[in-house]
Amino acid sequence: MTENRRLKISNPTHTPRTKAMNSAVRILTHRDHFKFELEQKLQQRGFASEVIDTVIAECERLNYIDDNRTADVYISQLKRKCFGKRHIRLALKKKHLSAAFIEKLLLENYTEGEEHEIAAKLLEKKMKTFNREEDLKKRRDRIYRFLYARGFNHKVISDLIRDFVK
Repeated sequence: MTENRRLKISNPTHTPRTKAMNSAVRILTHRDHFKFELEQKLQQRGFASEVIDTVIAECERLNYIDDNRTADVYISQLKRKCFGKRHIRLALKKKHLSAAFIEKLLLENYTEGEEHEIAAKLLEKKMKTFNREEDLKKRRDRIYRFLYARGFNHKVISDLIRDFVK
């Protein structure tokens, strides 16, 4: 017989848990994920919820996933992209983190002074665009809407408008 067919033999190392763990490791090699994100990705791949819970517990035990570490990195990325606290709070809420945990993270990673500095840097970069508007009230309104859409709070925005727009 010169056929090159392989017989499928059940291998005990190819259990659903092992397959899910291998899948989780492959997912986590690209970037850190929140626990919720990893759970979603494993569900999309068709694994049972009991297997997913076991794999996530194992990943936490091995320190492959850590929501605190991932959130710190995520917050610094969003700060670098010039987003305010309000935007970051909503982005973290979408990752299914608790409100108390989000507030703790924001207190540790994003001070009021930093938010003011980031908003000022962003506004300084965009001022040339805003200065095209002749009407002072419209210019202030455009600046307010722009910064508010980026997630900055009212106090920071009004302070910056007072400083930049004359």
